Amino acid sequence: MKTTTPTPSAEHHGAAAHAHPWYLAHHFDDIETQNHAARLGMWLFLGTEVLLFAGLFLGYTVYRWLYHPTFREASHHLSLALGGINTVVLISSSFTVALGYHAIKEGKARKCAGYMLFTMLCAAIFLVIKYFEYAHKFHEGQLPGRYYTYEGLHHPGGNIFFSVYFLATGLHALHVIIGASILAWLTRRVLKGKYGPHHYVPVELGALYWHLVDLVWIFLFPLLYLI
Repeated sequence: MKTTTPTPSAEHHGAAAHAHPWYLAHHFDDIETQNHAARLGMWLFLGTEVLLFAGLFLGYTVYRWLYHPTFREASHHLSLALGGINTVVLISSSFTVALGYHAIKEGKARKCAGYMLFTMLCAAIFLVIKYFEYAHKFHEGQLPGRYYTYEGLHHPGGNIFFSVYFLATGLHALHVIIGASILAWLTRRVLKGKYGPHHYVPVELGALYWHLVDLVWIFLFPLLYLI
């Protein structure tokens, strides 16, 4: 009986295909190097995001020092209940996205997708609540800059407080939308079987971005609503 032996080129091709999975980019030698580069890039990006919000926090600090009585009184005109609910919603979403990351590491794709979908639901709830907050501010005239017409706050600097409020919370809401969009894209790929125990770093990076969104709100909530 005649048997065929693989040619060296075929053996080499099979070994190369086994050594280089489809998710390994051509400019990396191995998956460990690629993962390290991806994580490093994400942490550098998160650092720039922190610097962005740090500038807002610095501006808040300066204006609060200049208009301390106004900022103290103006914070009482924000809805502590709605801000508190949004805080609980985001902390819950941060927990579920972490559960989704651990699920995909264990190869549980459907469970990971379920956690990610719940996280996106929390993002939607957060944005709906923020919409009602904004709608109330528009109705009362608590708007930034020259559009400020609110009569319930007579100290100078009221328009500055609400300018800082809309700038900080609006920029954060934009990050919530971006983060939820990233999670939606990742969830779609999870359900297609693109990620698993050997390839989960994209899910990890998406979860890291969502943790940043949560962390920024943990600073914004006390600065604007409580202090």
